[in-house]
Amino acid sequence: MDNNAKHHEEFILGTEDWVQAARIAKKCSGFVCDDEDEMVADETVSCYNCRYRRWAAHSISCHRPGRSSHDQ
Repeated sequence: MDNNAKHHEEFILGTEDWVQAARIAKKCSGFVCDDEDEMVADETVSCYNCRYRRWAAHSISCHRPGRSSHDQ
């Protein structure tokens, strides 16, 4: 993940790194599963299925409230 100018974490591995997205989400204390109709990954706990992820053209970013730039 990489910080962007607005201090949101951008998932630098793109929109289809299913294994890494699941690994990161399992370590995230702020993960909240999105609505079922918004879920895209087979693995429930995945950055791609998080309520706080936002899609971009080539990646996603984390918009979890209260998240500091030091959270990993």
